[in-house]
Amino acid sequence: MTTPPPATHGHEIYRQYLDAVVMQIQASAEAAGLNTTDWHALSVLGLAGRLTAGELAERTGLTTGATTRLIDRLERAGHVRRVVDPADRRRVNVEPVPGSLDLDRTVGPARRLVGEVFAGFSPQQLETLFEYFTRAAPAFRQAAEEIRRKRRAAPPGDPKTHSRQGKDR
Repeated sequence: MTTPPPATHGHEIYRQYLDAVVMQIQASAEAAGLNTTDWHALSVLGLAGRLTAGELAERTGLTTGATTRLIDRLERAGHVRRVVDPADRRRVNVEPVPGSLDLDRTVGPARRLVGEVFAGFSPQQLETLFEYFTRAAPAFRQAAEEIRRKRRAAPPGDPKTHSRQGKDR
C-alpha cells in the first residue's frame, strides 16, 4: 500500500483522514464478511440497541424496501433478530445478536493503532478531539440528509443530483 503525499493544506489533511477512515471501514466490513451498508447498519444498531425497521432506514439513509432486504440478510447471517415490542405487539424491532461478530479481531488493529495515536495527546487535547467528534457527527448526518433531500426533490434524470438514474439503494 502506498502512502499519499504529505498534505499541505487543512482540507487536504482532512480529506486524507476521511479517506483513511473509509478504507478502514471497508476493510472491517470485508473481514466480517459483510458489505459496507450491512456493516454500517450493524454499527447503528450496536449504538442504538434496538430500532424499528423505519428508524433503521432513517438512520442509515436507506429506503424502507432496501432496509427490509438488509434486515433479512443480517437475520439470515445471525447478526440481528426481529423482536416484538412488548409495549405494542403490532410493532417489530430489530436488535443486534450479541457476539455474532468477533469485533476484537475485526476492528482490533484500528483500535490499537488509533489508541496509540490518542496516547500522544494530553487530556486537554483529547477533550478537544472528543468535543469535535460530538459536534461533527450531527453535522455530517445533517449534511447527508440535506444531500438526500435535494436529490429527492430534483427532477428525475437531473445529472447534478441523479448520478445513478433509476437506481435506489
